[in-house]
Amino acid sequence: MIARRAALGLMGGLAGAALMPVAATARTPRKPSRLRQGDTVGLVAPASAVTVPYELDRAIHWIRGMGLVPKIGRHVADQDGYLAGRDIDRAADIDAMFADPEVRTLFAVRGGWGGARILPLLDWASIRANPKLLIGYSDTTALHLAIAARAGFPTLHAPNAASRWEAASWESLWHIAFAGAMPVLGGEEVERASGRVARILVPGSTRGRLLGGNLTILSTLMGTGWLPAFDGAILFLEDIGEEPYRVDRMLQHLKLAGVFDRVNGVVFGQCTRCTSPDPDYAGFLLDDVIDRHLAGLDKPVIADFNTGHVTNQLTLPINVPVELDSASRTLRMLEPAVG
Repeated sequence: MIARRAALGLMGGLAGAALMPVAATARTPRKPSRLRQGDTVGLVAPASAVTVPYELDRAIHWIRGMGLVPKIGRHVADQDGYLAGRDIDRAADIDAMFADPEVRTLFAVRGGWGGARILPLLDWASIRANPKLLIGYSDTTALHLAIAARAGFPTLHAPNAASRWEAASWESLWHIAFAGAMPVLGGEEVERASGRVARILVPGSTRGRLLGGNLTILSTLMGTGWLPAFDGAILFLEDIGEEPYRVDRMLQHLKLAGVFDRVNGVVFGQCTRCTSPDPDYAGFLLDDVIDRHLAGLDKPVIADFNTGHVTNQLTLPINVPVELDSASRTLRMLEPAVG
């Protein structure tokens, strides 16, 4: 699979179709429906090809284990280079699942790279008219943020269908998507179970809509018109396989774009394998980079939160109001993500 940073140049051909700025996040009068045992859910592959042996079988296994019925997109098994089929076909699968009245929710089978390529090809009128949860993470960030901008309903940053669905991921998904609850996400108990303790960079509490996801994808979309407005939001970020200087570059991009000035708070999650491969490396470490960019902000900030390319990551509700409390290292939902 091609590395995402090696494919960023492909965005140039799409950006021209998406130059219209989004002045404010779109709103919709309806929220996605909550999930129930026995619901049919759509499996789509918006990005990289599903080529790992048994990857689709594993996705089906997890979905059935949740008590749901998987409906596989027509082009999920396609391959066009490193992509899961042609852009137009991957977009058609997503459009079909949103338009299908039998499908309650969409799961991305995997991430990788390619979701941003299909944004101009999607039927946004149909998506707005049929609000459904989209569940996934990593490259699925492109779809999460575009839906927040163009359709206005919540989606869920959670493991992809073929990822490992362990206790914290499943339990937080159940509370948010099935029970329609407003759980407190993170905190000491979750940290103890995962072995990952968040750091308080700037103390305090604040409220705002939760927006964000994968730092590489978010940085790639800056200036394209496919992002929601970040004014008053709680921004969360995560990534994988990026050396510290690349994380520095992307955070500087967000800073120069004014994102950190506009948000009410920041949650930096896990950056897995974000180290230099050079054994003689003597530059900044990842925590140095994060602290230099975020510790001086005049708003609540925590780092090392339990989201990203890690086992037992929490399910997070995108485009839903939350309260960030640095002291307890938690995000508390202020309204349900589903209706």
